[in-house]
Amino acid sequence: MPTPAQILQTVQTYQMSGLAAMQNFGPFLHTANKKFKNFQDKTANLGSTVTFDLPPRFTTVDSLVAQFQPANQRVQPLVVNNEISTSYAFTDQQFLFNVRDYMQRFGMSAVREIGSKIEANVASLAVTNTYRFYGNGVTPINSPTQLAEAMALFRNYGAISGEAKGYLSDVAIPPIIAGGLAQFAPDRNNKMANSWELSPFADCKWYKSNLLAVHEAGTAGRTGATLTVASVTNNGPGNSVDTITFTVSGAPGADVNMIKQYDKLQFNDGVGAFANMRYLTFVGHQVCSNPVQFQATADAASNGGSAVTVNVYPYLQALPTAEQNLNQQIQVGMTVSVLPSHRAGLITSGDPLFLAMPSLPTETPYPTGNDIDPITGMAIRQYYGSQFGQNVRGMVHDAIWGATLVPEDSMMIAFPV
Repeated sequence: MPTPAQILQTVQTYQMSGLAAMQNFGPFLHTANKKFKNFQDKTANLGSTVTFDLPPRFTTVDSLVAQFQPANQRVQPLVVNNEISTSYAFTDQQFLFNVRDYMQRFGMSAVREIGSKIEANVASLAVTNTYRFYGNGVTPINSPTQLAEAMALFRNYGAISGEAKGYLSDVAIPPIIAGGLAQFAPDRNNKMANSWELSPFADCKWYKSNLLAVHEAGTAGRTGATLTVASVTNNGPGNSVDTITFTVSGAPGADVNMIKQYDKLQFNDGVGAFANMRYLTFVGHQVCSNPVQFQATADAASNGGSAVTVNVYPYLQALPTAEQNLNQQIQVGMTVSVLPSHRAGLITSGDPLFLAMPSLPTETPYPTGNDIDPITGMAIRQYYGSQFGQNVRGMVHDAIWGATLVPEDSMMIAFPV
């Protein structure tokens, strides 16, 4: 029988190989900001949560007479609140004659399964942590021109300088490349033509994923209903949400699924005598070309009179404060459309996608491998044990993680489902 030290070394070896597989599995895990590599050792850590600063927001006046305003510190929480494990069992005979020399393959397969689950969870932030979007969820996104337009709107609102990151549906890549080859001179696209990969352009590096999250819209989004503003309640600046009551076109009456949490909504242009609703730039408060889009923060049911009250994010306000983001106040009679069900891609800049994956403690008395990658800060634990007298050996791979996305530095891309 091998000594405990030898067993520990073996588990450690399998775990290290598996960790390499997971940290390179998908674009979200690979490119996420791992700023908090030693999450469990942070002095600011409160249990499983750490907060980091966001840039303060201010407004200016056209005068040398100072008008003092509150200095509000903005923070974003990162919470390690997810856990995952993959386990399997075998007998002593299976281990000796079939499994022992194959353990690395078992470990790699188990960790890839874990990695795909974590990747999908991080990718879902494109649904939950964004309020701006490009695409209508119906028209295919199949050309570089559309991506360039998305980038233009993303930066027009205000984006951190430097190369952005774009996460696209893998099945959308071939038509986008084909569209690019048809639109531009071939000698300028040799790399793309030869590799059939989407090269960086529009100051953005593009990644592909087959694990983009799908958001199932409520009835208003699925049926293309028009929502007409009936009343607005501003609940406060910062992270507070507003409440807007709409009447729903088509008189569907009571519907518990009228609006679903994370539905994306947009004010319509050309409504009556109203000026088109436009966002102000996030910094500088100047009218930009972005339509006013926002997110429902909770499910909302319509009543028998076809009215639905929706809690929305971000705070929507035209008054001249640091939180001002509209070119005009929301008014009764304006109309809104809801995005249908869609697959959620993403554009980010300034590394606003944060991932923390701290190590777990040694599972005493079981032989345990639990290394942290010194560069990425990602960790996965592996341990095994046996049931006394039962001829059963069990192997466990597990991990914990947390991820967050800063909403103002990101924009969703709505691919048709």
